[in-house]
Amino acid sequence: MTSDAATTAGPAGTPTGEPSTGGPSVGGPGAGAVAEGPGRRGPGTGLLALGVVLGLVLGLAAGLLAPTLFRPGDDSPEAGFARDMSTHHAQAVEMSILAHEKATDPDVRTLAADIALTQQAQIGTMQTWLKTWGLNPTGSQPRMAWMPDLAGSVKNGLMPGMATDAERTELRAATGRDFDVRFLRLMLNHHLGGIHMAEGILDLSDDDQVTTLAQSMVNGQKKEIELIQALLSKLGAR
Repeated sequence: MTSDAATTAGPAGTPTGEPSTGGPSVGGPGAGAVAEGPGRRGPGTGLLALGVVLGLVLGLAAGLLAPTLFRPGDDSPEAGFARDMSTHHAQAVEMSILAHEKATDPDVRTLAADIALTQQAQIGTMQTWLKTWGLNPTGSQPRMAWMPDLAGSVKNGLMPGMATDAERTELRAATGRDFDVRFLRLMLNHHLGGIHMAEGILDLSDDDQVTTLAQSMVNGQKKEIELIQALLSKLGAR
C-alpha cells in the first residue's frame, strides 16, 4: 500500500493497490474459489467470502450496539486507531483470502480463514464506530499521528508490519510450500505490527468499547503468532 487510504480489491477481486476513499472493503484475491490442491479450485473460498461478508455485517451490528455517548473528535486517538487499524486489517484479510485459496498445508488454510473472518468483523465494528461518531472513514491526520511514538514509522504509506507491494506480488506468484512459508512470515510481521498498534490505543484511550476490542486483538493475535511459529517449524522454515 502506497497511500494513506485502505488498499482494497478491484471489481474482479484482484488487489488493485489503489487507495479507497470510503474505508476498507470486503473482498480479496480470488474471492469465489478455493484451492483443493496446487492449481485447483473448489467452492471453499466462495464460502469463505460469504463468511467474510457475514462477518462484516455482524461487526457492523456489534458497533451499533455500543454506547453512543462517547463522541471522539476527528483527530482523537480513538478515531485514528479505528481508521488505521481498519486499513491494517484490510490487508490481512486480502492476504488471508489468497492463502485460503492457494495454501498447500490445510492448517495454513484454516488459520487464513480464521484471520479473514475475525479481522473483517472487527473492520465492521470500527467502521460503525466512525459512523456513530459522525466521522468520515478517512481523516485529515497522517497515518499513525494518533500514536506519537510510531508517527515516523510509516514508510511509503505502510503502517507497522504491513507487506509491501513487492512482497504481495511475490506472494501471489508463489506456489506450494514456498507460498505457505511466505504467507506465514508476512502474517507474523503483520500481527506484530497490529499488536503494537492495539497496545498503543490501550495506553491512550479510556473508552470501554475501544479498549475491549483492542485487548481482544492483542489476545487473539498473540495466540495466532504462536500457531504461526508452530506452522513454520512444521514446514522446516524456522
